[in-house]
Amino acid sequence: MRDDLNSFYFFYFLAKMNSGKYVFAQIVEFLPQRQFDLIVDKYKGNRYVKHYTCWNQLLCMMFGQLSHRESLSDLVLCIDAHKTKSYHLGLGRNISKNNLAKANENRNCEIYAEYAYLLISQARKECVSSDIELAVQGNVYAFDSTVIDLCLKVFWWAKFRKSKGAIKIHTLFDVKTNIPCFVYITEASLHDVNAMDELKYESGSYYVMDKAYVDYSRLFKIQKENAYFVTRAKVNFRFRIIKVNKAYPKDNILLDQTISLSGATTQKKYPKMLRRIIYNDIETETTLVFLTNNFDLSAKEVALLYKYRWRVELFFKWIKQHLKVLTFWGTSTNAVKTQIYIAIITYVSVAIIKSRLHCKRSNYEILQILSLSLLDKTPLKELINTEQQDEQNENQYGQLKLF
Repeated sequence: MRDDLNSFYFFYFLAKMNSGKYVFAQIVEFLPQRQFDLIVDKYKGNRYVKHYTCWNQLLCMMFGQLSHRESLSDLVLCIDAHKTKSYHLGLGRNISKNNLAKANENRNCEIYAEYAYLLISQARKECVSSDIELAVQGNVYAFDSTVIDLCLKVFWWAKFRKSKGAIKIHTLFDVKTNIPCFVYITEASLHDVNAMDELKYESGSYYVMDKAYVDYSRLFKIQKENAYFVTRAKVNFRFRIIKVNKAYPKDNILLDQTISLSGATTQKKYPKMLRRIIYNDIETETTLVFLTNNFDLSAKEVALLYKYRWRVELFFKWIKQHLKVLTFWGTSTNAVKTQIYIAIITYVSVAIIKSRLHCKRSNYEILQILSLSLLDKTPLKELINTEQQDEQNENQYGQLKLF
């Protein structure tokens, strides 16, 4: 009788453990597969494919991003160790290093780029940052680029300098949602201002850029689209003072001027008036000179707008530390771009999960939890919403008190 009871409990707990879905399978449920299939059909990505489809490739690469795999061999070894779970994870059959490498090299990276923009569109509707101090009607975008170094002997096509290879990721970052809304991958030798030609400006929106993007003909394009820009002035730029506006030293505003550019060529590139603001940054003990075409915001609000440019820098730092965009699982241009776009898909997916499950944790914390729980069967909402224990409660029973 006792043996029968033990057998009953054994099979009961076994059934209990196997009920529910793996955490990674729960994450996949947040991805619109039907829209992905339409994009694949558009680019004929599954032509001549029997088993290992573009969807399987996407999920394998996302599994590698979330589990922090160091290489393609590492990823395939990890998947192969759990091959009995591949079907339930959606990873597909015939997963090998050769198959995955060929898929990354040959399948059009635009499939994953277009799917990334689809998820970005969804995320921007759902994710709203609550820590914005500035109340402006239009969207606020920060535009910048980051360089990723590559070995020139392996990535021969990414020549940057004589003995160095690199690529650039140009990113337009939506400050209000903390979502990258435009990603443009180029050779590192491309100057930053050339990436501005790929942008489509929204009327009434604000574009915040560093002084590397000061090109007056391109800035005037923003003016003609009835949008606004905030950037830093170069040291040697020439101008003529039209009007001196009221400054507010209490707000660290040293000077507020209405100016026009001097010089025949420069004035022809930007024939309208500009606003020049000198701001004293107490935190860094530096004096910053801003240029903008907006005359409605206060000088303090313009300075605060430029402060939000650092969010795109934090985004670059975040993906470099927590996703695989520094070491690549393929050497061709297509393989590198595919991996970067799938890293963006992973980042946006985490943001969507955070929003829909009303999680208060940071993206970093969610990613760390997921990396150790992909093969668990804990409900995802319960997993990432578990409240952290307060440090004061750790000693509520008087344990480990030495004095």
